[in-house]
Amino acid sequence: MDNSMVDVTLHIDEELDVQTREALRDSLLHARGVMAADCTAAQPHLMIIEYDPDVIKATALLEIATRRGLHAELIGL
Repeated sequence: MDNSMVDVTLHIDEELDVQTREALRDSLLHARGVMAADCTAAQPHLMIIEYDPDVIKATALLEIATRRGLHAELIGL
């Protein structure tokens, strides 16, 4: 099995509280092909997502955020 994990940063426009950020992170982690998703307290509007591009596309990660009613962009493509 080829392990081709990559990272992308999701820039979230809204200021999210901890519960909302964790709910978004959990949604991302439940997506097939996503290995990790996290943000820091210093930069809560940036979430770094580690995923397998052979399994899930970066645009699908963005779609997970937008389906939650968030405005976001992908950084680092």
